[in-house]
Amino acid sequence: MVTAELALAFPAVILVLALSLTGLTLGIDQLRCEDAARVAARAASRGEPAAAVSAAASARAPEGSTVRVTPGPVSVLVEVTGPARIRLLPSLPSASAEAQARWEPGAQP
Repeated sequence: MVTAELALAFPAVILVLALSLTGLTLGIDQLRCEDAARVAARAASRGEPAAAVSAAASARAPEGSTVRVTPGPVSVLVEVTGPARIRLLPSLPSASAEAQARWEPGAQP
């Protein structure tokens, strides 16, 4: 009797574990994208070269992320988009974040 109950409960436990790990992975990717966007925006606002800004973001973002830097008249906007991963819930979006920082004095392009 116990074996039959275990045989029915085991797949449900595995499914819940897999869904939890999927959500945790997406949460970690989101935090890494947010951190990368903030670091890159601060670096860009100081007038760092584009290669240094991209390298700073890539070091903190999930592997395979894209970084887009958009300079404006008052501030710089950095967008970081993480790669789409294979998940059990395909309707979940990929991780992405953006950060904006005002130009430091003398650093505006």
